Amino acid sequence: MKISFVNKNKELNDTGAIAVSVFKGNILSDTAKKLDEKTGGAITRAIKTSMFEGKIEQVMTIIAPAGTNFTKIICIGLGSLEKINVLKMQDFGGRAFASFSKEKTGIIAVDGISDCEMSQAEMSSNAAFGAKLASYKFDKYQTENKDSKLKKLKILTDSEAIARKAFKSLNAVADGVFLSRDLVSEPPNVIYPTSFAAEAEKLVELGVEVEILDKNKMNKLGMNMLLAVGQGSMHEPKLVVMHWKGAENKETPPVAFVGKGVCFDSGGISIKPSGGMEDMKCDMAGAGVVTGLMKALARRKAKANVVGVIGLVENMPSGYALKPSDIITSMSGKTVEIVNTDAEGRLVLGDAMWYVQERFKPTAMIDIATLTGAIIVSLGNEKAGLFSNDNNLAKQLYDAGNYTKEKLWRFPLDKEYDKLIKSDVADMKNIGGRTAGSITAAQFLKRFVKDTAWAHIDIAGVSWSKKAAPTVPKGATAFGVQLLNKFITDNYET
Repeated sequence: MKISFVNKNKELNDTGAIAVSVFKGNILSDTAKKLDEKTGGAITRAIKTSMFEGKIEQVMTIIAPAGTNFTKIICIGLGSLEKINVLKMQDFGGRAFASFSKEKTGIIAVDGISDCEMSQAEMSSNAAFGAKLASYKFDKYQTENKDSKLKKLKILTDSEAIARKAFKSLNAVADGVFLSRDLVSEPPNVIYPTSFAAEAEKLVELGVEVEILDKNKMNKLGMNMLLAVGQGSMHEPKLVVMHWKGAENKETPPVAFVGKGVCFDSGGISIKPSGGMEDMKCDMAGAGVVTGLMKALARRKAKANVVGVIGLVENMPSGYALKPSDIITSMSGKTVEIVNTDAEGRLVLGDAMWYVQERFKPTAMIDIATLTGAIIVSLGNEKAGLFSNDNNLAKQLYDAGNYTKEKLWRFPLDKEYDKLIKSDVADMKNIGGRTAGSITAAQFLKRFVKDTAWAHIDIAGVSWSKKAAPTVPKGATAFGVQLLNKFITDNYET
């Protein structure tokens, strides 16, 4: 889909559908007023005979309006005039895109609002961003009945040059989101440790330094937890290190992101029930987010030094697989009793986090993972869980989540919960009991954190969606890419 920005004062000769905004109380935007006049009051007549009131989420379509070349006029509610913000404009663009199905050309009219803090260029670029995010579709394996796709999307605005420049950065973020969604959507016979690593290696073309550690290198480093998780699979584990040096001083310590990349999680010897096991291809969503983030940062040339590290494994049962009651010595030297082989992600992350701190001495470290089913019990599919040893870091992430609508909710970390993972035969167990499952998983990870500002984000409930939202189609969400990009923008860009 080609997105362009056009001066809205120019005469449009396009055929296709046009989306206009209407505010609460059926206050027409400037473009809606002009179209209403041009069509002899078609919009006002349609409003009078409908339940449309300009509220958020309301959409009204007028087919083939007389007096124009347009196939449709689509009125989209934006709610209260004084409450227009970035997220509402993105949703506006997403809803407009959804209304353009079967059209070859779609047009979104963005009108400035005098009482709004957002400039028209900012409104226009975010509407385009929302439409771009909504356009994602993973249909590469479907051979029939593919929906026709919009070929052209035009954004009508007073500030086309400024909007075009602002959209360039947002479009880079969308590219990162799409990469993350692609990786999570691929089946496990296509994405496994070696093939995932190969996809990450392509970021070299954008200026990212990429290094892939194989089994032998990890063995020499003592990454026994990560290796143990993958030892039951025919696919050997990989650790991928992606380094973006965008700060003026390339030697400035980076901020580090660590992603769990269990490309398929059968549960291992502690095998999962068969019902729903197909969803376990998504257990590498944390690694997908980190890889998508690195692409977004490189594409928009972020002025920050950032390291992304992903531990890639398959957790499979076999004669070689990790067993309950095994004791593993981690890279840190701490020993772990394996009680449940399905609590494997924390093992992967523990070694990867220790490696990141040893090698890069980061200013802050954030891990992101589909770590526990318990977080879904706590938060459902609306928010991700946040755990941190640093209040300032937690607030920075929380604020970035609210801005991007990838919201976080902070959980406690406390020594009392450590008792739940105390082992009689090793330094710790890899799982506690049925209670406080997300917290004990975070407490486990905390044992592999040095004197570093650290946060853990559990995205198990938000990495895949069974229903569409305006800017997030059903399927892989890439939850975290926009959040972490905003976090970097606000706190680490120089």
